[in-house]
Parts: sequence; structure tokens; C-alpha cells
Amino acid sequence: MDVTLVTGASSGLGEGFARALAARKHDLLLVARRQERLAELAVELTSGNGVSVKTIALDLAAPDAGETLMAEVAERGLRIDTLINNAGFGARGAFAELGLDEQKRMIALNCTALTDLCHRVLPGMIERRRGGILNVASTAAFQPGPWMAVYYATKAFVLSFSEALHERKCGRTA
Repeated sequence: MDVTLVTGASSGLGEGFARALAARKHDLLLVARRQERLAELAVELTSGNGVSVKTIALDLAAPDAGETLMAEVAERGLRIDTLINNAGFGARGAFAELGLDEQKRMIALNCTALTDLCHRVLPGMIERRRGGILNVASTAAFQPGPWMAVYYATKAFVLSFSEALHERKCGRTA
């Protein structure tokens, strides 16, 4: 079954993407940390739109999250047709005063998990000659952010990485 995978789907933009896609009759796989919220949203979207909505509660900042997610996708017989890499967060404060672990977790979620998922789904999309990836950046990608230095830097990474994939036809040479 082909699905659109939306990360960070339990609230904010992720929830908005899920609602819009369900209204357009896309079958969905929603991923976020909060299982209860995902389950509520899945029931609502399924009953209101007549689509299949699967959920996986997972912390994508965990080192093995991509592998865990793709194993679950395979076990359920799903195939990612579209990936919306939306999961992310930002911490506000002076860089030297924010906890290092929180900043490393921000990099893990905003950059590493996004890269990992792209790498795992893109070869199949290229092989099938269809599919799409939307990596959610921010206007923060275009400027430094002195009270959110790591967040702004991660969003600059997302923008640059996404543009590079697009420019080189998904990382392949012409």
C-alpha cells in the first residue's frame, strides 16, 4: 500500500499536512512521539475522509529511529510514496547557556533524522520513477539567529540539503 509519511504529525504543521492530504484522499502514515494524539487524529481523518491512516509512535531523534521506522513500514506492507519531513523543534536562549544535550537532540531530529529518512526512501522513489519529498525548513534558514543559533543552523542545513538533492536530480549525476 502506497502512503504519504508525515513526521511530526501530532500537532502544528504536521497535523495540518495530514489534514490537507487526507482531504485529498491520500492514505497516510503519521509518525510522532505522542501515540494518544496520533490515534485520535487517525480516527478523525479516517472517518471524515474515508482514507487509511496508520500511526507509529516514535522519537525520531533516537539514533536507530530511521531503521526502526522502516522495519515497521516493511512489516506492515507499506511503501512510502511521499515523505513529508516535518518533525523538528527549536530551543530559545543563549547558545552557551542552553544545555548541550538539548542542542545535540535538536541536530539529531532536525538534520540527522531528516537525512536518514531521505536516504532510506529515495532509492525506491528513483527506481519507481515517482514519489516526492518535502523537507520542512523555515525562514530561519536564510539568516543567523543569535538566540536560536542551533535551530537556525539546522534549518539552513535542511534548505541547503534539499536544494542540493533537487539540483542534482535526487543526488544522482546527470
